[in-house]
Amino acid sequence: MDIAATPAAQASTPNGRVASGSQDEAREGASLTVENVDLRFGGIHALRGVSFAAAPGQITAVIGPNGAGKTSVFNTISGFYRPAAGRILLDAQDITGAPVHQRASRGMARTFQNIALFHGLSVLENIKLGGHHTMRAGLLQSLVHTRAARDEELALRDEVERRVIDFLQIDHLRHRPIEALSYGLQKRVELARALAMRPRLLMLDEPVAGMNREETEDMARFILDVQEEWGVTVLLVEHDMGMVMDISSHIVVLNFGQVIASGSPAEMRTHPDVVQAYLGADEEAA
Repeated sequence: MDIAATPAAQASTPNGRVASGSQDEAREGASLTVENVDLRFGGIHALRGVSFAAAPGQITAVIGPNGAGKTSVFNTISGFYRPAAGRILLDAQDITGAPVHQRASRGMARTFQNIALFHGLSVLENIKLGGHHTMRAGLLQSLVHTRAARDEELALRDEVERRVIDFLQIDHLRHRPIEALSYGLQKRVELARALAMRPRLLMLDEPVAGMNREETEDMARFILDVQEEWGVTVLLVEHDMGMVMDISSHIVVLNFGQVIASGSPAEMRTHPDVVQAYLGADEEAA
């Protein structure tokens, strides 16, 4: 798969429309800096002095073999884990001790390796949940359904349908229950929910895990479109090396909780430490 090299991927979205680049759709991507992060679980040293940066509006991939510390990095950045040492900076602001909801309010959104959607709710209802943190109406207003709460709810629905559902080509699915969708479509809905949060930093934890080739290529194009049309900074963890090499601007390689290499896809493809730790002999021979 060579998604990044295809003119269609660079010039248009998956449904063939040319990227508008309009001011209404453009978003300023956030900068992310991870500085000397250590993470321990009892006697286990999960991360050791991890440092890297994700440039605004670019796609940065974090790769490594199983157990290398990729999920620990993601959970530390998103606030689920508190590091023993080091700092996490978002737009040069220290968010190391900030709770998860404050990170979301600053423009951080993520998907999960295991799909975390709500069965019993429709596609539209699941996606709208991503945007509820942007609403000003309080709990009481929402419960009694005041006019202000209704107006906000309608505005959120309009934004979700206009900007997210149409963008990801799931308009025909919006009223279907989540459990009726295929695995690949559920992963797309999870991406949609993250986009409904109006992210400036979008963290994708194995976005194509378990997908077939066609679903993988579709998801790769959607990720490129999010980066190119919306200007969102993308940080992803992924095992599909074909997709990683095709769409990433920068790659960070972890092994045993440490960064062993970082650079462009071309540099990482032939880096001896990366080949040994992750890509394997077949990639080296290729």
